[in-house]
Amino acid sequence: MAWAPGCAGTTNTTRTSIQKKLRALAEPRRLAILGVLQAGEMRAGDIAGHFKLTRPAISQHLRALVEAKLVAERREGTSRLYRIRTEGFEDLRGFVDQFWNDRLTSLKFAVEDEAVRRRRGR
Repeated sequence: MAWAPGCAGTTNTTRTSIQKKLRALAEPRRLAILGVLQAGEMRAGDIAGHFKLTRPAISQHLRALVEAKLVAERREGTSRLYRIRTEGFEDLRGFVDQFWNDRLTSLKFAVEDEAVRRRRGR
């Protein structure tokens, strides 16, 4: 997936989605909330119990994660339950992977070059 505006394979919708997710993840408390949710689906009140924040503040962070499609929300009676949406990370992963893959390719060439130099030196 190319990231630069106007590059083939990247739509405005994809760029907007990635930007929204990166903004949501830029807040450290939201990352911490995702860490708590790794244990599985939880009620908002149970999530709030892990933090020294008000419930309205937790709800605001959860809303940002839901809007970024990183967390799913469902109602059960009067409770709201939240869980990580693993599929919500797919386009973000594709964006990050393009940098990772470039670095891995560079590392592969460097290791291969070093192996050739060592064989020649023997």
